[in-house]
Amino acid sequence: MKPIRTRAVEEVCCSPFLAHIDRSDCGSMIDASFPKEPDKVTSDNNLREEQLYTPSPPPIMADSMEIDDSLYSRQRYVLGDSAMQQMAQSAVFLSGMGAVGVEIAKNIVLAGVKVVTLHDCKRCEVWDLGTNFFIREEDVHSQRKRVEAVHSRVAELNPYVQVSVSTDVLDDTTDLSFLKRYQCVVLTETKLNSQKRISNFCHAQQPPIKFISCDVFGISSRVFCDFGDTFEVSDPTGEEPKEFFIQTISQGTSGVVMCMDSRTHGLQTVLSPYSFAIGDTSPFQPYTHGGIFRLVKTPKTISFETMEQQLSDPQLLTPDFSKPEVPLQLHAIMLALDAFLEQHGRLPNIGCLQDAELLLKITEEINKTLTSKVCINEELVRCVSRCARGCLSPLAAAVGGIASQEVLKALTGKFTPLQQWFYLDAMEVVQPVQSLPTEEFASRGDRYDALRACIGETMCLKLHTFHVFMVGCGAIGCEMLKNFALMGVGLNRCSGEICITDPDLIEKSNLNRQFLFRPQHIQKPKSTTAAVATLEINPELQIDAHLNKVCPATEDIYSDVFFSHLNVVVTALDNVEARRYVDSRSVSNQKALLDSGTMGTKGHTEIIVPNLTESYNSHRDPPEEEIPFCTLKSFPAVIEHTIQWARDKFESAFSHKPSMYNIFWQSHPSPQDVLQRLMTGESMEGSFQVIKQLSRRPTHWDQCLALARLKFDKYFKRKALQLLHSFPLDTRLKDGSLFWQSPKRPPSPIEFDLNDPLHFSFVVSASRLFAGIYNIPYSEKSLSYEAVSRVLAGVDVPEYKPAEKHIETDESIKKPDQVKVTVSSEQERVAISQLQETISLNFITAERLRMTPMFFEKDDDSNGHMDFVASASSLRARMYAIEAADRLQTKRIAGKIIPAIATSTAAVAGLVAVELIKVAGGYGFESFKNCFFNLAIPVMVFTETAQVKRTHIRDGISFSIWDRWTVFGHEDFTLSGFISAVREKYGIEPTMVVHGVKMLYVPVMPGHNKRLKLTMHKLIKPSAGRKYVDLTVSFAPEVDGDEDLPSPPVRYYFTRESGSNTV
Repeated sequence: MKPIRTRAVEEVCCSPFLAHIDRSDCGSMIDASFPKEPDKVTSDNNLREEQLYTPSPPPIMADSMEIDDSLYSRQRYVLGDSAMQQMAQSAVFLSGMGAVGVEIAKNIVLAGVKVVTLHDCKRCEVWDLGTNFFIREEDVHSQRKRVEAVHSRVAELNPYVQVSVSTDVLDDTTDLSFLKRYQCVVLTETKLNSQKRISNFCHAQQPPIKFISCDVFGISSRVFCDFGDTFEVSDPTGEEPKEFFIQTISQGTSGVVMCMDSRTHGLQTVLSPYSFAIGDTSPFQPYTHGGIFRLVKTPKTISFETMEQQLSDPQLLTPDFSKPEVPLQLHAIMLALDAFLEQHGRLPNIGCLQDAELLLKITEEINKTLTSKVCINEELVRCVSRCARGCLSPLAAAVGGIASQEVLKALTGKFTPLQQWFYLDAMEVVQPVQSLPTEEFASRGDRYDALRACIGETMCLKLHTFHVFMVGCGAIGCEMLKNFALMGVGLNRCSGEICITDPDLIEKSNLNRQFLFRPQHIQKPKSTTAAVATLEINPELQIDAHLNKVCPATEDIYSDVFFSHLNVVVTALDNVEARRYVDSRSVSNQKALLDSGTMGTKGHTEIIVPNLTESYNSHRDPPEEEIPFCTLKSFPAVIEHTIQWARDKFESAFSHKPSMYNIFWQSHPSPQDVLQRLMTGESMEGSFQVIKQLSRRPTHWDQCLALARLKFDKYFKRKALQLLHSFPLDTRLKDGSLFWQSPKRPPSPIEFDLNDPLHFSFVVSASRLFAGIYNIPYSEKSLSYEAVSRVLAGVDVPEYKPAEKHIETDESIKKPDQVKVTVSSEQERVAISQLQETISLNFITAERLRMTPMFFEKDDDSNGHMDFVASASSLRARMYAIEAADRLQTKRIAGKIIPAIATSTAAVAGLVAVELIKVAGGYGFESFKNCFFNLAIPVMVFTETAQVKRTHIRDGISFSIWDRWTVFGHEDFTLSGFISAVREKYGIEPTMVVHGVKMLYVPVMPGHNKRLKLTMHKLIKPSAGRKYVDLTVSFAPEVDGDEDLPSPPVRYYFTRESGSNTV
């Protein structure tokens, strides 16, 4: 690897009270906007560009720097606004509309590049239907140019991107000066000589034009990047800078900073994981408290060589450390393919031994030219030769995702670019079919010829007959359906089927990644819309689209009978709980499960195969660290605490309390009856809170404003005054140390000022929400500063009076249940008095016994939800001298938004689809690969799947998670008979039998021995129609005093017939 020139990664400076690293934004902010109208791209020199499609003008934006958050919100959290703005003024030239070219086009247009020119000279063929998801049968029949066929379909992905086309020949004689108006040039399906020539041209420009080439030949692929001699990366990793509290800073010539609570700091050059040196601190006063340090993001400069310079001494990324030699082997082999194509005007013929031997000879010659020689893998050469004319479309999807991320890096300087070659192969897919006759791979003149050339007709037929159940139709789900369509998974004519389910509706923010959806689909179901769009790619598929969740409540739909017809389950989910449930159902029914997920530029795949691998539930991530209740309530230290506090206030005031109010009055519809019961001393759960809400319920808009004004005083003034009354600034703990020391921050009361935009925003947003839950109308005019000011001028804000109340400081104490909170006799008396007065005033109507709960919706800026959370969080941060977050960051944290971008989604779905082929082929354990990648760094690591473990019971008896014992009973089958049946069938006698949480038989429990004579029906009491139950049994240990021995689940069928009907 060539050395990378970098600046210092960490910088630390210190003051007597604060060790602080200021976060610097190293990327320059470009004054550019997303185009309001596509600009005409004029033709230049030899290449002609045709404007075939003009996207509709994007929405008018408030100012030139504004980004359409409703579309790009998830991507903004990945790239940041500076990078988004740089993309919005960049132009990309993309040549080649084959499998990988159309993938790159899709991804970069979704990302929001300003101008993309698509170049291609070929016409549509049947072959393209299995590799290009934007080419249709009518395009083939009319022999339309590929670039013309895909142009409008690419352009409609994003109205902010201008997409133009060029169909002229790009060869060794083309004048390349037209490329000067592009910031990045991407070549696919281009001869090596042209690649070298264009790479040299781009490298020589000032500033250099970023150059990327990408190719897929059958089962082998490569990506090459050249971004010039000095390419500056503003943010190498994209990770949030860490921030820590400081315990101590020593005085001396080498001052040592110690982190608080032994938190690891993550620095590179350090004394220990918890401390680091910062230089001479002896001139300063002794450190007291309150110090914070923060990592600084610093840019680094990377030097690239041209493709011609890199051919003999390539810098390579190694994705699979179990075969570290393969990247260099593939480098030699794919250069040999380039040479073969140059010499013969074609790629090696499918199954031609003579061509394979010739390719091997060329590879050996090329190897001699390499600085670092490599041992040629002859089997790999022959595999590549046989498949070279084909195309494994999921491999193209994966590589297209990777290459697309490199395009975005080239345009923005965001993240570390690839240096400089990346090779990826799917050797494990084709190794088992290498011995099949050549006829298996021969062309049949249909859309699956490119796939057939790689995996053979028999494997294609297996995919065609597959029954797939995919849970989730979001970003990964859309990409997976595209891959299924290109591979012909689940064809109607072959009795195959894809069943998909997703209860969600399409939102605008989905359109940035979920490429099967368009603006006209917003608020339509994801699953049915995705099914229709997928059938446009391949009408031969059979798709059954559902709108259900997959959970215990839908087990009557997704029953064991349903699972018994499946070949594989695919998850495209966004939460762990749902994954765990689907995994448990897959394991229970012995079905392979293909799981994947992304977070920003990171992605993972996990392949779960019956009897070969562990399952998703075999490992558990550590639980998320909860913020202590007292920290949230009284002692926030970082912005995340204030945002969570604001989110909790929203839930409590506008969702939970209205819901409890409705539930109470639905259960107790007569206030008079409630009053009578309270007066007799009866305790009614939740009555105190409900009566207080009823008696104070506003009836018109002005009262909502007054209520919001009082809440401001309570949250941001009285709370601070009460804390400082309970814990004055000079309060000390038992050990003599100050109470108010880091991480505790003393609050400062905030005086209300309507001229402060934050104060105004809080009052108005809170008022709107109160009006919403109390069903009170208001006008836009009533939200004006003048109208609000006029109302608030008449609001009487009571003077603060200190209270002697307990303030929790113990971080181990959990939040109390507000419904079951203890009510004093005085509070009961007040509640009775309030209800009596409310009834006497005839205030109570059916309408006033109902409220409308609000459910937090982060993506609708018109509803005031984010206005409330953002203003409340910022005001609380101000009160505690915490640096406030901007609205975007607040939205991400409050809404628990997972950053997402189309590049990583495409890559992860492609990798999963490659593994699907292996599942269809029934491959062995060694063939399957899990993957983790981070396209930002970039790193991609393939590992073997986790091999299934067997639990030993006794000699000759063991089990794995995939095992399930079965016992068939009948109506009179007793518990004793069940125990005997297990002993006779499996050679060991149970000593305990449990059904769910109910212990059916534990010998030491009183009366349990009498249960041996009871029937299983009587003990279990199955619901009507229930055919079986899964029981947990255990066995006596071999040595007294040891724990009982476990067993696999024992499925007990109530009748033998029910068992035969279920399996």
